[in-house]
Amino acid sequence: MAKHKRKGLEGTGKESKKQKTTPAEETPRASEARPGQEAAGPMVQEPSPELSPEERRVLERKLKKERKKEEKKRLREAGIAAAQTLPAKPSAAALALEYLQGWAQKQESWRFQKTRQTWLLLHMYEEDKVPDEHFSTLLDYLEGLKGSARELTVQKAEALMQKLDEASPETRDRSLGKMQRLRQVLQLLS
Repeated sequence: MAKHKRKGLEGTGKESKKQKTTPAEETPRASEARPGQEAAGPMVQEPSPELSPEERRVLERKLKKERKKEEKKRLREAGIAAAQTLPAKPSAAALALEYLQGWAQKQESWRFQKTRQTWLLLHMYEEDKVPDEHFSTLLDYLEGLKGSARELTVQKAEALMQKLDEASPETRDRSLGKMQRLRQVLQLLS
């Protein structure tokens, strides 16, 4: 009689495992649905309570992916662009120049921003990125430059000046504005 009880327990354990695995295999996927069903609406399938938590998560992810695909398809058919238009972000140049103007006007909202300063230091010799009307303000800003940023700026300016001095006459003619800015920065910081 003891063996009989054990067989009964073993048999029920195996059956419960089979019951858990079979519904996941038998559940129809949205991609297997007939074309006529898709037109009626997205196939919404609630996860079965008999599924394990992992199987339920997998099934939910698949269903979510299918719904997104169907929504994109509907938007494409309707002629609506699927890509959402995000508001245009200001360029790095605009942000850096705005930062510089805030500093010049001694606004209360002005705060030091390393990324803006770095951008200004990298592009200060380019007339198209830092116009002449902002360059004088930038020179005033550079007066307050301290520490390694000041040293590094001087080193880079000297290296650029050497490079331009060694360049061909044609290159020098094209970069007269750049050379003038380099001289101003070197005079200010040296």
